[in-house]
Amino acid sequence: MRIVGPSFLVLLAGCAAKQSRDDADKKEQKETAAPYPSTYAAPRAAPVLIRDATVLTGTGERIDEGDVLIVDGKISGVGRDLQAPEGATLIEGRGKWVTPGVIDVHSHLGVYPSPSIPAHSDGNEATDPVTANVWAEHSVWPQDPGFTTALEGGVTSMQILPGSANLMGGRAVTLKNVPAATYQGMKFPGAPHGFKMACGENPKRVYGGRRQFPSTRMGNVAGYRAQWIEAQKYIEEQDEYQKKAGKGDKDAKAPDRDLRLDTLAGVLKGEILVHHHCYRADEMAIVLDMAREFGYHVSAFHHASEAYKIADLLAENGTCGAMWADWWGFKAESYDGIPENIAIVDYAKNGCAIVHSDSDEGIQRLNQEAGKVIAAARGMGVEIPPERAIRWVTSNPARSLGIDKHTGSLEPGKMGDVVVWSRDPFSVYALADHVFIDGVARVDREHPPQQPNSDFLLGQPAVEGIQP
Repeated sequence: MRIVGPSFLVLLAGCAAKQSRDDADKKEQKETAAPYPSTYAAPRAAPVLIRDATVLTGTGERIDEGDVLIVDGKISGVGRDLQAPEGATLIEGRGKWVTPGVIDVHSHLGVYPSPSIPAHSDGNEATDPVTANVWAEHSVWPQDPGFTTALEGGVTSMQILPGSANLMGGRAVTLKNVPAATYQGMKFPGAPHGFKMACGENPKRVYGGRRQFPSTRMGNVAGYRAQWIEAQKYIEEQDEYQKKAGKGDKDAKAPDRDLRLDTLAGVLKGEILVHHHCYRADEMAIVLDMAREFGYHVSAFHHASEAYKIADLLAENGTCGAMWADWWGFKAESYDGIPENIAIVDYAKNGCAIVHSDSDEGIQRLNQEAGKVIAAARGMGVEIPPERAIRWVTSNPARSLGIDKHTGSLEPGKMGDVVVWSRDPFSVYALADHVFIDGVARVDREHPPQQPNSDFLLGQPAVEGIQP
């Protein structure tokens, strides 16, 4: 007969607890691992040296007669008199301007693709005021010709959002603007999901018109809060299960998985970034109070026609305003918009202003939209230099999407997402002559046959230098 001592029993108990904990960890990893991972991989490309151009870095710096060097798909150098490696492509930049790739923080390309027909309307799951369980990426049609026309406007990355019919419309996805057969082939590696919320007229009109909840603004807020309370409880139940499983409790039962609450819990944990459709200043202030109540952060308010009224409040909360230059008056909550809105948000201390599109046409001219803001600011006696304004379509949207460590500015080590403009990019006459994504030439107006082509653009009149 073998006698087992206390120390051996402790060891066995420890092994059993460890095994139980390992099993629980493996189960959690399996459930939480990204089920639709990016398959995007940048093709190899020769080094590129753009020289003697006006360079706007996206960090607030301007370099006249500057150079930008891209090696192995990354920004290798920014400055003057850079040397081209052997085999590099040389682009003469005299008279041209160089910027980071344009980033649109609010797009519905792929979920409302062209041609605009009912069969392509996949952006609003307008069947319930809360559809946090849906993901916009599962509606994205990669062959939308709007991606190509946006690329020709210098757009290298964009966030694709669900529509704004619902209080909580679902997850958003950030894409690289590259041709692919699947959306996973466009998905920005490592980018966090966004989460689309909407306040104001849209949810109360959609559901109030059906005599459903919510039908008022107070109903909107009550609807949000009820969801956050459920999400808090869901997190508590998961945490309690992990504690028990970690101690080797064989009776510990994992909470039933809920796709809606998975998303809401991800927001409360800071893993998913909130992008909130909201026009009025008072409603944005209410949402910020609610975010403090439940411990989450609003990455950006979208449209935000009255952001100028609370520019300091937005800055204090580290919340960006993603806005149009001058689109206003199309519904009651947009009537108090002003063309100086973006400039005022930008000039608040630590303010974060973004020019967005929410349009398959506007996304082609975000540089011009930013130019309108410069003109509006000039009209009120404020001169905004181009090196500051370029941040509205590059580094600031990258910040709000959680990808600013990878793109949005011309800094060594960041992705080679670069646009060479024919002239000052804020001119209505400026064209994106060259667009690079990870150092790969995706637009080259000197060699039009290299452009992506779409059957849906056949028969469309050609723009000078570009074949349809």
